[in-house]
Amino acid sequence: MTDWSQLSHAYGSAEDIPTLLDRIAWDPKPELWSDLWSALCHQGSVYSASFAVLPWLADMADSDNREQAVNALALAGAIVAGAEQSHGAGDVRAQHATEVERLLTAVNQQLRMASDRTNYIHLLEAMLGFEGVVGWSEDLAWGLGSEEYEVDCPGCQAGLFVVLGERGFFSTSDDYALSDSDVETRPLLPANPANLDGIGRRLHDIALSDGQHEVAHALTYVFGHAACPDCETHFSVADQVSADWSATGPSPCARGV
Repeated sequence: MTDWSQLSHAYGSAEDIPTLLDRIAWDPKPELWSDLWSALCHQGSVYSASFAVLPWLADMADSDNREQAVNALALAGAIVAGAEQSHGAGDVRAQHATEVERLLTAVNQQLRMASDRTNYIHLLEAMLGFEGVVGWSEDLAWGLGSEEYEVDCPGCQAGLFVVLGERGFFSTSDDYALSDSDVETRPLLPANPANLDGIGRRLHDIALSDGQHEVAHALTYVFGHAACPDCETHFSVADQVSADWSATGPSPCARGV
């Protein structure tokens, strides 16, 4: 039996977690899930209590309530993606191997049934977390979900927005979202799906097999190329997204779906 008083989360003792789990199980309000995210995966940080919740999340992932299952998988994926952080919980992948395997099975089932684009992206990211894929298990949804990655130009170090989605597919160093005038942009060059390899090929193939053609299309740009409007340096988008992982770690986990 878990001694929650010996565990901690973002705000201190985890003694309040069992009550919060019971409330979510009976009345899964979005604000309760938000409270759980905030305690267990606060701005990307995880804690000893985060991993202790994995068995409960694995049970919820098997729920007939699809919304509950998707919420559980997204949070569990974000937690497991933080397994290499300093959290004082030991080798959590070994300790929770059974739960991680259950979660991986559940997320693959949910991916095949997903219709909502945002949910699908978070489930795809969760899958990578359960598989132990470094970086993309925390950064995939960051850009695909918001339709924007922020990267540094490898040539002049200018801060760039790489935009992919309804606004178009381009790079710019201007704050295009707040600008009232035209901004200088450069079109993105998507990868030829036939030439994709590694994680890019795998994600693209999964999205296609799941009928998520819009996501598959966006992935050709994530694993394609961009140009800096300031110095005209051409670069791999995926390489620049991953450039800071070793120095600063992946970006914070997304809050809910």
